[in-house]
Amino acid sequence: MKRLILVALLLAMPTVGLAFEEKLYKQHGDYKIFFSAFNSSFIDPNIAVINKIIRGQGKGIVNIAVMETLAVGTPATITGQVFNILQQSQPLEFVAIKEEKALYYLAPFEFENEDYLTFKITVKPNNGEPSYAYVFKFQKKMYHD
Repeated sequence: MKRLILVALLLAMPTVGLAFEEKLYKQHGDYKIFFSAFNSSFIDPNIAVINKIIRGQGKGIVNIAVMETLAVGTPATITGQVFNILQQSQPLEFVAIKEEKALYYLAPFEFENEDYLTFKITVKPNNGEPSYAYVFKFQKKMYHD
């Protein structure tokens, strides 16, 4: 039950600082790629422990979900980097979380207060096409709580 709450939180969480008209997914062929980045303190402490998520000031989570059919996760290989305004980068190491039909990928990152970050994400759906990849960027201003 706690994991289901985490899925709902991660997939439906409004992202602070984004305009309401901005889409939180990218359409690429048959795939919808949902994305968000948020402060790890938004996650309930008990859920964080269960999923080995480190909460704290300056700790964020990026969430990616790939779907062909709504509410059914598509296996994929997700890689990426996050850059601050000075172009300092951190690699993103994604971990797959599967709960029933939901499948999403989480990666931790660190940030300074009021950091304006650019996330560069590569998605390769595991559909047997090794050359199929979709690269996209999104930006987010992060704040300490």
